[in-house]
Amino acid sequence: MNFAADHTRAEKLLLEASRTFNSTLEYEELIERVLRLIIAAAGSEAALVFRVDHERTDMKVRFMNSADFEMKHFYLDVGAGVVGWVTNFREPVVIADASTDQRVDQEIGRLAGVETRSLVSVPLIGKGQMIGVIEAINKQEGQFDSGDMDVLIGLANQIAVAVDNAHLYRMVRREALQKDLLLEICRQLSSSLGLDEVLRMMLDSLKRAVEFDAGGVFLIDADTGDIQTLSTQGYDSASGPKIHLKVGQGLVGSVAKSGRAVIVPDVAVDERYVNSRDDTRSEMVVPIILGDRTIGAINLESDRIAAFTQPQASLVAAFASQAAVSVERARMHERMLSAHKLEEQLHIARKIQRSFLPGANPQIAGYDLCGRNIPSFEVGGDYYDFIKIVESQFGVAIGDVSGKGIPASLIMASFRASLIAEIRNNYAIRTICSKVNNLLCESVQPGNFVTAVYGVLDSKNHVFTFANCGHCLPILIRADGSVEYLSEGGPLLGVSPEAEYEERPVYINASDIIFLYTDGISEVFDPDDNEIELEQLTEVIRENADKSAAEILEAVYRAVTRFAAPQHVYDDLTMIVVKRLSE
Repeated sequence: MNFAADHTRAEKLLLEASRTFNSTLEYEELIERVLRLIIAAAGSEAALVFRVDHERTDMKVRFMNSADFEMKHFYLDVGAGVVGWVTNFREPVVIADASTDQRVDQEIGRLAGVETRSLVSVPLIGKGQMIGVIEAINKQEGQFDSGDMDVLIGLANQIAVAVDNAHLYRMVRREALQKDLLLEICRQLSSSLGLDEVLRMMLDSLKRAVEFDAGGVFLIDADTGDIQTLSTQGYDSASGPKIHLKVGQGLVGSVAKSGRAVIVPDVAVDERYVNSRDDTRSEMVVPIILGDRTIGAINLESDRIAAFTQPQASLVAAFASQAAVSVERARMHERMLSAHKLEEQLHIARKIQRSFLPGANPQIAGYDLCGRNIPSFEVGGDYYDFIKIVESQFGVAIGDVSGKGIPASLIMASFRASLIAEIRNNYAIRTICSKVNNLLCESVQPGNFVTAVYGVLDSKNHVFTFANCGHCLPILIRADGSVEYLSEGGPLLGVSPEAEYEERPVYINASDIIFLYTDGISEVFDPDDNEIELEQLTEVIRENADKSAAEILEAVYRAVTRFAAPQHVYDDLTMIVVKRLSE
């Protein structure tokens, strides 16, 4: 054995690997280069690369054959073959005669285009973590030996680092792509496109983020309970119309009934599955929810077993929240066209607006929270919500759209969907406000805007962290009677894409009260055209501080209506009280 020659060859391989891996962060391009390098370094007929993915129940193996040097892939059950053995035991192995080793799965070689005679398989380990496996199959001249294994072990460290870095880069780009796709969908929803075209574009956009072979958007007919097919891709045109489901039937009907997403790794063993496509092996269904109602579902199907993951379900849920806005807007538009009466238009818009409001006040230990919306004769753009984030943390939101009527309610629908989507993606309040502002700047017409306060109540640490986006000043009344008006935050939402926002935490003592409201409360006038003063509202709250949150809201409502004659109340009256109970 010529040790000097072997040493020189190893140094050249390492140098070549360094140049190869440092020249790209594109994941697929890197894996293709790794496969070429393995074939060259080991003198093999074929090479495999597998990266561990703990979110999957199968293994995606990329391979290359020296006959054509074209990268392809196949899927294996976790633990299958020598690749699975090396993954489990984290040890390299060289098998000179594959016919005598029971760990060798000849089907894997056939998938790679060869009959396995010998192989060498090496784990990729980085920072103590199992990253993946590289494998060379069939030495072109002779059999593999420990020297070949040493060569691949020498390359494995560089490959592990390069694969891990490229994967992280791919994840960052994928997250950015997902956010861009959501923004694109929001723009489409705010355009004049018809519902069918918007949902078709939504499926196209979704396919760029989640791999699927067939998909569809389905709606519930509230009157009949039928599941209506709204938009589909990948189905045989002859099979779709033959299947008629009601709520509770099939996977789509089951999700429509429960309002909870479902991931089915193998449809063959799920009795709920209704066959509408012979090639389907796994399925994911995510509900489309508007307010507290499930109005439909997004269904994705794959020709592979266990193709879908929980993070993908979360992404589809964000798309579904946008679909809810589009569906309700389209339904409202259709009813407007048929009604031709202002009363019907106002009724529809009010119904949509009310559906966005919480059905009940949250029950939080040590706190009393209550929200109230009293609609005016005109349809406004008021909105409030309580959003559970994690245990002991609740989001508190209140907002108001410029203008009245259906346009205002549509903008509020877009604001609400965007806010909830960003709350899922971010914990920093200032970031949430900035993202929502940018979205509204892209989607609403010039001259329209939203004012809002969004805060998070940490009931464990008794802290309320908020940002005021050009909204009426929330009133903080301390137990000792002192008052503070909460102004920190930033400008109106939807006006300037360069706007920056800040957040501020305030500690809440026992018996402290935070009162949030819209301008329907603060901009009422008496018969002599005198506007109610903020100090008057503060005094009403102070006088009723020992009462429940609901009673405080009732006291404010009575004070406002006493101050203004009924004909002088032009806007919705929307209020929230957050009160820490005495210890």
